[in-house]
Amino acid sequence: RLIRVFGETCETPVGPAAGPHTQLAQNIVVSWLTGGRFIELKTVQIMDRLEIAKPCIDAEDECYNTEWSSEYTLPKAFDEYLKAWFALHLLEEVFDPRLDGEANSFSFNMSVGYNLEGIKQPPMQEFIDSMVDARRHPKFAEYVRTLEKWVNDAAFIKDLGLESRRAQLQGLPGRIASKLVRGVTLSTMHGCPPHEIEAICQYMLEEKSLNTFVKLNPTLLGFDRVREILDACGFDYLKVKPESFAHDLQLDQAKAMLRRLIKCSRDKGLSFGVKLTNTLGAVNGKGALPGDEFYMSGRALYPLSINVAAILSREF
Repeated sequence: RLIRVFGETCETPVGPAAGPHTQLAQNIVVSWLTGGRFIELKTVQIMDRLEIAKPCIDAEDECYNTEWSSEYTLPKAFDEYLKAWFALHLLEEVFDPRLDGEANSFSFNMSVGYNLEGIKQPPMQEFIDSMVDARRHPKFAEYVRTLEKWVNDAAFIKDLGLESRRAQLQGLPGRIASKLVRGVTLSTMHGCPPHEIEAICQYMLEEKSLNTFVKLNPTLLGFDRVREILDACGFDYLKVKPESFAHDLQLDQAKAMLRRLIKCSRDKGLSFGVKLTNTLGAVNGKGALPGDEFYMSGRALYPLSINVAAILSREF
């Protein structure tokens, strides 16, 4: 069943959230092959040459990570996303061809961070603008030519048993849209000031004319409630610090900010929403990863996220 998000369609409301697994084209392909249709691309930022201590991921039941940005430069990240865009169009044509006028089965969602000053820098502007429309980027023309070679290769078509659809397949390169995204997700660092979060969202809506999601943190529940939920669900061994909650966006601040941003989006004829939730900062006591703090996701994050969703659903 098709759902509509930001004026686009995708076949299911399921897909990978931004993470290390969505910075590689082949991983995005695997996400589609296993049923993912809403693809949130790995978050990028202006500091794109970070030295990240390894290992940076520990995944057993719930998951922990200590990396917080793409391991690629901005041009390389864009290249991976563009390759995946072309690959998914080809796979869709082969395995799940569209009817005349039918929209894609999948949707890409750009994710950026972490402050407005960095987002306004030329490399980030080039990345964002290329994701919005890649037509002028030299890589777009290069991958059109690459795809043309594949779909005009008689052996390729024969091996896949697609002789009856040869003409439709060969017309695919000319049908691939250059607009990779219509929406963006803002990912902010834990402790990001409320005015900075709101300013970035306003910038995306007003200056970039992008439908906008903001990713909120599970700390909106407050320390006592988070501690209560973790303990009740069997995650009492997870250690969190009260000061991490005090430095983060507070619930009343979030409600007021969201109301203003909803109005802003409506004034611009765009959509605005939230993603729930970002990871939870916790005390790094397992000894598997470097540093004093790591970020928890996975099964233990779900009861926190669904409680944030309940609060905001009732409010809005």
